[in-house]
Amino acid sequence: MAIFSVTNPFMSLTDSIEDDFELSTVCHRPESMDKLEEQTKFTKKELQVLYRGFKNECPSGVVNEENFKNIYSQFFPQGDSSMYAHFLFEAFDTNKNGSVSFEDFVFGLSIILRGTINDRLNWAFNLYDLNKDGCITKEEMLDIMKSIYDMMGKYTYPTMMDDAPREHVESFFQKMDQNRDGVVTIDEFIDSCKKDENIMQSMELFDNVI
Repeated sequence: MAIFSVTNPFMSLTDSIEDDFELSTVCHRPESMDKLEEQTKFTKKELQVLYRGFKNECPSGVVNEENFKNIYSQFFPQGDSSMYAHFLFEAFDTNKNGSVSFEDFVFGLSIILRGTINDRLNWAFNLYDLNKDGCITKEEMLDIMKSIYDMMGKYTYPTMMDDAPREHVESFFQKMDQNRDGVVTIDEFIDSCKKDENIMQSMELFDNVI
Protein backbone atom coordinates (compact mmCIF):
# COMPACT_ATOMS: atom_id res chain seq x y z
CA MET A 1 0.00 0.00 0.00
CA ALA A 2 1.58 3.27 -1.09
CA ILE A 3 0.75 6.00 1.41
CA PHE A 4 3.64 8.44 1.33
CA SER A 5 7.05 8.03 -0.24
CA VAL A 6 8.48 6.93 3.10
CA THR A 7 11.49 5.07 1.74
CA ASN A 8 12.90 7.62 -0.70
CA PRO A 9 16.69 7.25 -0.84
CA PHE A 10 17.27 11.02 -0.85
CA MET A 11 16.02 11.27 2.73
CA SER A 12 19.30 11.64 4.65
CA LEU A 13 19.57 10.14 8.09
CA THR A 14 22.57 12.27 9.04
CA ASP A 15 20.85 15.56 9.82
CA SER A 16 20.14 16.28 13.44
CA ILE A 17 16.76 15.91 15.05
CA GLU A 18 16.83 19.62 15.76
CA ASP A 19 16.99 20.34 12.04
CA ASP A 20 14.01 18.06 11.50
CA PHE A 21 11.88 20.19 13.77
CA GLU A 22 12.78 23.56 12.28
CA LEU A 23 9.84 24.46 10.06
CA SER A 24 9.40 27.78 8.38
CA THR A 25 5.70 27.79 9.20
CA VAL A 26 4.74 25.63 12.13
CA CYS A 27 1.08 24.89 12.69
CA HIS A 28 1.62 21.61 14.47
CA ARG A 29 4.78 20.50 16.22
CA PRO A 30 5.00 16.73 16.68
CA GLU A 31 5.87 15.05 19.93
CA SER A 32 9.51 14.28 20.64
CA MET A 33 11.09 11.45 18.68
CA ASP A 34 11.91 9.72 21.97
CA LYS A 35 8.25 9.63 22.95
CA LEU A 36 7.14 8.48 19.49
CA GLU A 37 9.79 5.76 19.61
CA GLU A 38 8.22 4.50 22.85
CA GLN A 39 4.69 4.64 21.44
CA THR A 40 5.38 3.02 18.04
CA LYS A 41 7.47 0.17 16.71
CA PHE A 42 9.86 2.42 14.80
CA THR A 43 13.39 3.35 15.77
CA LYS A 44 14.40 6.99 16.14
CA LYS A 45 16.23 6.91 12.81
CA GLU A 46 13.20 5.43 11.07
CA LEU A 47 11.04 8.14 12.59
CA GLN A 48 13.46 10.77 11.29
CA VAL A 49 13.12 9.35 7.77
CA LEU A 50 9.35 9.27 8.05
CA TYR A 51 9.20 12.79 9.43
CA ARG A 52 11.42 14.15 6.68
CA GLY A 53 9.09 12.68 4.07
CA PHE A 54 6.00 13.90 5.89
CA LYS A 55 7.43 17.40 6.30
CA ASN A 56 8.33 17.50 2.62
CA GLU A 57 4.72 16.80 1.65
CA CYS A 58 3.11 18.68 4.55
CA PRO A 59 5.23 21.67 5.63
CA SER A 60 2.62 22.81 8.16
CA GLY A 61 2.92 19.55 10.09
CA VAL A 62 -0.63 18.38 9.33
CA VAL A 63 -2.44 17.29 6.18
CA ASN A 64 -6.12 17.82 5.40
CA GLU A 65 -8.19 15.49 3.25
CA GLU A 66 -7.80 17.48 0.04
CA ASN A 67 -4.01 17.49 0.31
CA PHE A 68 -4.02 13.82 1.29
CA LYS A 69 -5.97 13.02 -1.89
CA ASN A 70 -3.55 15.05 -3.99
CA ILE A 71 -0.56 13.24 -2.50
CA TYR A 72 -2.16 9.84 -2.95
CA SER A 73 -3.13 10.55 -6.57
CA GLN A 74 0.57 10.81 -7.45
CA PHE A 75 0.95 7.10 -6.80
CA PHE A 76 -2.00 6.11 -9.00
CA PRO A 77 -2.05 8.46 -12.03
CA GLN A 78 -3.71 5.80 -14.17
CA GLY A 79 -6.91 5.81 -12.10
CA ASP A 80 -9.08 7.83 -9.73
CA SER A 81 -7.80 7.34 -6.20
CA SER A 82 -9.90 10.07 -4.58
CA MET A 83 -12.50 7.81 -2.97
CA TYR A 84 -10.01 5.29 -1.64
CA ALA A 85 -7.87 8.15 -0.33
CA HIS A 86 -10.99 9.47 1.44
CA PHE A 87 -11.52 6.14 3.19
CA LEU A 88 -7.82 5.89 4.07
CA PHE A 89 -7.80 9.44 5.41
CA GLU A 90 -10.77 8.61 7.63
CA ALA A 91 -8.85 5.64 9.03
CA PHE A 92 -5.76 7.75 9.81
CA ASP A 93 -7.79 10.65 11.23
CA THR A 94 -8.42 8.90 14.52
CA ASN A 95 -9.34 12.14 16.31
CA LYS A 96 -11.94 12.96 13.64
CA ASN A 97 -10.80 16.58 13.46
CA GLY A 98 -10.40 16.72 9.70
CA SER A 99 -6.62 16.54 9.68
CA VAL A 100 -3.84 13.97 10.00
CA SER A 101 -0.81 14.91 12.06
CA PHE A 102 2.57 13.22 11.95
CA GLU A 103 1.60 11.34 15.12
CA ASP A 104 -1.62 10.08 13.48
CA PHE A 105 0.39 9.01 10.46
CA VAL A 106 3.11 7.06 12.30
CA PHE A 107 0.67 5.43 14.74
CA GLY A 108 -1.32 4.04 11.80
CA LEU A 109 1.78 3.14 9.83
CA SER A 110 3.28 1.39 12.83
CA ILE A 111 0.25 -0.88 12.98
CA ILE A 112 0.21 -1.52 9.22
CA LEU A 113 3.93 -2.25 8.93
CA ARG A 114 4.97 -3.55 12.35
CA GLY A 115 1.82 -4.58 14.17
CA THR A 116 0.80 -8.13 15.00
CA ILE A 117 -1.50 -9.94 12.60
CA ASN A 118 -4.44 -9.11 14.87
CA ASP A 119 -3.39 -5.45 15.04
CA ARG A 120 -3.26 -5.20 11.26
CA LEU A 121 -6.54 -6.99 10.75
CA ASN A 122 -8.25 -4.78 13.33
CA TRP A 123 -6.94 -1.73 11.44
CA ALA A 124 -8.20 -3.15 8.14
CA PHE A 125 -11.59 -3.91 9.69
CA ASN A 126 -11.84 -0.32 10.87
CA LEU A 127 -11.09 0.83 7.32
CA TYR A 128 -13.95 -1.27 5.92
CA ASP A 129 -16.38 -0.45 8.74
CA LEU A 130 -17.30 2.91 7.24
CA ASN A 131 -19.98 3.95 9.74
CA LYS A 132 -18.05 2.51 12.72
CA ASP A 133 -20.94 0.45 14.03
CA GLY A 134 -18.81 -2.62 14.68
CA CYS A 135 -19.71 -4.66 11.61
CA ILE A 136 -19.15 -4.59 7.86
CA THR A 137 -22.08 -4.71 5.46
CA LYS A 138 -21.97 -5.71 1.80
CA GLU A 139 -22.58 -2.09 0.88
CA GLU A 140 -19.58 -0.91 2.88
CA MET A 141 -17.32 -3.56 1.41
CA LEU A 142 -18.62 -2.74 -2.06
CA ASP A 143 -17.84 0.97 -1.58
CA ILE A 144 -14.26 0.10 -0.64
CA MET A 145 -13.90 -2.43 -3.45
CA LYS A 146 -15.22 0.02 -6.06
CA SER A 147 -12.76 2.66 -4.84
CA ILE A 148 -9.89 0.18 -5.24
CA TYR A 149 -10.92 -0.72 -8.80
CA ASP A 150 -11.30 2.99 -9.61
CA MET A 151 -7.86 3.66 -8.19
CA MET A 152 -6.19 0.91 -10.22
CA GLY A 153 -7.82 2.27 -13.37
CA LYS A 154 -9.22 0.87 -16.58
CA TYR A 155 -5.74 0.73 -18.10
CA THR A 156 -4.67 -1.74 -15.45
CA TYR A 157 -7.70 -3.97 -15.98
CA PRO A 158 -8.97 -3.04 -19.47
CA THR A 159 -11.22 -6.11 -19.74
CA MET A 160 -12.68 -5.77 -16.25
CA MET A 161 -16.45 -5.92 -16.23
CA ASP A 162 -18.38 -3.23 -14.34
CA ASP A 163 -19.86 -5.81 -12.00
CA ALA A 164 -16.44 -7.21 -11.02
CA PRO A 165 -16.33 -5.35 -7.67
CA ARG A 166 -19.75 -6.71 -6.70
CA GLU A 167 -18.72 -10.25 -7.65
CA HIS A 168 -15.58 -9.83 -5.57
CA VAL A 169 -17.64 -8.71 -2.58
CA GLU A 170 -20.10 -11.59 -2.96
CA SER A 171 -17.18 -14.02 -2.92
CA PHE A 172 -15.69 -12.41 0.19
CA PHE A 173 -19.00 -12.40 2.01
CA GLN A 174 -19.56 -16.07 1.28
CA LYS A 175 -16.32 -16.76 3.17
CA MET A 176 -16.62 -14.18 5.94
CA ASP A 177 -20.28 -14.05 6.95
CA GLN A 178 -20.07 -17.30 8.85
CA ASN A 179 -23.48 -17.15 10.54
CA ARG A 180 -25.21 -15.78 7.41
CA ASP A 181 -26.74 -12.77 9.17
CA GLY A 182 -25.83 -10.32 6.41
CA VAL A 183 -22.96 -8.57 8.20
CA VAL A 184 -19.34 -9.42 9.05
CA THR A 185 -18.21 -8.94 12.64
CA ILE A 186 -14.64 -8.30 13.74
CA ASP A 187 -14.28 -11.92 14.90
CA GLU A 188 -15.58 -13.28 11.58
CA PHE A 189 -13.31 -10.90 9.67
CA ILE A 190 -10.16 -11.85 11.58
CA ASP A 191 -10.93 -15.57 11.52
CA SER A 192 -11.63 -15.56 7.76
CA CYS A 193 -8.56 -13.51 6.91
CA LYS A 194 -6.29 -15.76 8.94
CA LYS A 195 -7.57 -18.75 6.96
CA ASP A 196 -6.90 -17.01 3.63
CA GLU A 197 -3.35 -17.75 2.47
CA ASN A 198 -3.32 -14.89 -0.06
CA ILE A 199 -4.29 -12.32 2.57
CA MET A 200 -1.66 -13.59 4.98
CA GLN A 201 1.05 -13.49 2.31
CA SER A 202 0.10 -9.96 1.29
CA MET A 203 0.36 -8.79 4.91
CA GLU A 204 3.84 -10.30 5.20
CA LEU A 205 5.01 -8.07 2.34
CA PHE A 206 4.79 -5.08 4.67
CA ASP A 207 7.20 -6.54 7.22
CA ASN A 208 10.38 -5.05 5.74
CA VAL A 209 9.11 -1.95 4.00
CA ILE A 210 11.27 0.42 6.02
